[in-house]
Amino acid sequence: MKRRAILAFLAVIMVLLLLLGELFPADGANVGKFYLRFPSLHSIVESRRQDEVVKAVDTIAVRKMQLKDSLDYYRGLVDSGNLRFWLPEPNYMDGFWQNVEQATKQNRTVRILHYGDSQIEMDHMTSRLRAYMQKTFGGGGPGMVPFQTTTPTFSVRQSTSGDLIHLASFGDSLAVRSRGDYGPMMQSFRLSNNEATVTIKGANSNRVDNRIKQFSRVRLIANNRDGLNVSFDDLKNKHDEQKWHTANDGISSVDFNLDTSTSAMRIRVSGSADLYCMLVDDNCGVAVDNIPMRGCSGQQFTLVNERLLAAAYRQMDIGLIILQFGGNSVPYMKTASSISTYCTSIGRQIDHIRACCPDAKILFIGPSDMSHKVHGELQTYEIIPQLIDSLIATANAHGAAYWSIYHAMGGWNTMPQWARQGLAGKDYIHFSQKGADLMGDNLAQAFENSRVLYQLEQRWEQQKPKPEHKKAKKEKRSKRKKRGGRR
Repeated sequence: MKRRAILAFLAVIMVLLLLLGELFPADGANVGKFYLRFPSLHSIVESRRQDEVVKAVDTIAVRKMQLKDSLDYYRGLVDSGNLRFWLPEPNYMDGFWQNVEQATKQNRTVRILHYGDSQIEMDHMTSRLRAYMQKTFGGGGPGMVPFQTTTPTFSVRQSTSGDLIHLASFGDSLAVRSRGDYGPMMQSFRLSNNEATVTIKGANSNRVDNRIKQFSRVRLIANNRDGLNVSFDDLKNKHDEQKWHTANDGISSVDFNLDTSTSAMRIRVSGSADLYCMLVDDNCGVAVDNIPMRGCSGQQFTLVNERLLAAAYRQMDIGLIILQFGGNSVPYMKTASSISTYCTSIGRQIDHIRACCPDAKILFIGPSDMSHKVHGELQTYEIIPQLIDSLIATANAHGAAYWSIYHAMGGWNTMPQWARQGLAGKDYIHFSQKGADLMGDNLAQAFENSRVLYQLEQRWEQQKPKPEHKKAKKEKRSKRKKRGGRR
């Protein structure tokens, strides 16, 4: 038979069966010794529709179950894992995640200020956090840098010439500390009727993320005391525009925005001013600033004038401030009283920073495991676990989060293991470059866990049935009464 004949035959059979199904009694009928039933077209379609509904309901149930499992998993990581955050309240980080997720769309550069002791010098840890944040949310450039570098860093090449006086709230500076005019890097460079030049070039290290080697947005922040002249040279292209911002409580800033990203620039200044910092960024998104304070215990923030620091912070869009301190104080703590004194001071620092920057979230990172010799054998400083417990309680009591390098390392007496693996130095205090990279990745992973949890919780809230409006509920009760209470 030809194909057309076969198709016509099958079509006739299908039509006859459908007619038979429609004409045959719905309850069936006895035909001789047999009882026959034919399904109608309606019943076939309805059955399939019900199967599809059941299947859809099952799919939604499975998705909800998978979402619930994911929520439970990430809540466990964020609330109790070795990389956990101790939060002052469950949804503390939500506002931060909202900010960084919207930064690019809103043409913003949300900043993360990472203050710390010598553990973060040379951009240690910060560089890994920056790479994660900029890969996830956009942005580029090395971030905040001083007008004159005081500690080496592999993330940017910088040279400065001119007669500048270094003022700082820490280290061996000759600053008159009573004034507290130090700026957001806890230091400044004073220019007195003189001139100075700074040249900044992108890093040439292969270990540096490519995003920070280019920049197109530069802002100089200063306390302009008696007139300041500023000129900018893009050593690769012609610069686009120069824009001064009006003084705010003594703080001024000048912007240089480039049409094309560059990897080298020069800024010349003349006059009288306290030069606080330069924000060297590329594109919108997130900037992560490395601010090392060698020898610090984290108690220097209250030495900075609150009014001036607040005015400088207002020149930026700050989403998070990280304070990484405690290690320098560990060898000198012997008693519970010394821990209490230190933590009380840290509470004051957190309060001072929040007063200067009320919209930013604050994260405190305490000391790592640290070893010294006890009876000839390396052992963790006995005071560390108690100190960390107290710092967690202090941070949370003052509305800040806490992250623990000590727990991320593995806890008690893990420093010797890190040193044997080349992750820490033979002083059993500082990380090696490899160890600092690993710990920076751990910190980035902690943030990623928090971000995923935030997104899962958002999805969970969206799937929840919306509560009925009070007016709708009242109308339902009224209709029920009219029907005599029947549903």
